[in-house]
Amino acid sequence: MLDKLRARIDDALIAPVRPEVWKRIQAMDAGQNEFGYDPFGFNPESLKYIIPLAVSLYRHYFRVDTYNIESIPDRGRVLLVSNHTGQVPLDGMMIATGALVEKKPPRMARSMMERWVPSIPFISTIFARCGQVVGTRENARILLDREGCILVFPEGARGVNKTYDRAYELERFGYGFMRLALETDTPIVPVGVVGAEEQMPSLYDVKPLAKLLGMPAFPITPTWPLLGPLGAMPLPVKYRIYFGEPMQFEGDSDDEDRVIGVQVEKVREAIRGLLQRGLEEREGVFF
Repeated sequence: MLDKLRARIDDALIAPVRPEVWKRIQAMDAGQNEFGYDPFGFNPESLKYIIPLAVSLYRHYFRVDTYNIESIPDRGRVLLVSNHTGQVPLDGMMIATGALVEKKPPRMARSMMERWVPSIPFISTIFARCGQVVGTRENARILLDREGCILVFPEGARGVNKTYDRAYELERFGYGFMRLALETDTPIVPVGVVGAEEQMPSLYDVKPLAKLLGMPAFPITPTWPLLGPLGAMPLPVKYRIYFGEPMQFEGDSDDEDRVIGVQVEKVREAIRGLLQRGLEEREGVFF
């Protein structure tokens, strides 16, 4: 009786996902041990607990359109390098969801998360089970050695927390992703996300309060904190995610910053071009 109930719950959980997609997800080789986990705690079976929310947000709330997603290689190591916006990092979830439910065959994009996330009880375990990895160079190298697909945001908190007067202006990129790509001979797929800037537009960042609370930013938005917890919900904007052509770079990963910076700027320009295309093509923020 208990097994039948568990089976019904599992069927309900994965109902938003096409059966063939779920079968491919279950068949993914993530380098699991005999208990079903990889070295970072990821278990494909655990995705059934987060997929219903992710797919609902993807298809019905943000109504995501993806373009040129076939640029993600079907197999082998790859770095997805994206702009990062919106106060709440839902852009990463939408990119990863697209790679799972739109890409054929699906790819599991492993997002690099901030180093302080593992200190959060319960949440850190959920993130690990769903494939998120602390963003260290060594962790990324391990995943790439396993021919993984990694999602990185070189703008970091600078991008996600900027105020709306700088919407779609790319912040300075870190150089770590390029050194990693050169070291491991990994192709880079640039990604441009249009729509996330408007999901929670920051009008002002109260930096002293953010510092007091130990937060990267304390944004004032049209609804937050005026409407309390309700005001913290992202607006139902329409996402457009553009994937560029893979870029391959050559050189020494230990080159000085001025050399690496030239290559990083090429990726930055590719993402800027994708954003410009998206802004020109969209007819409105919510449709």
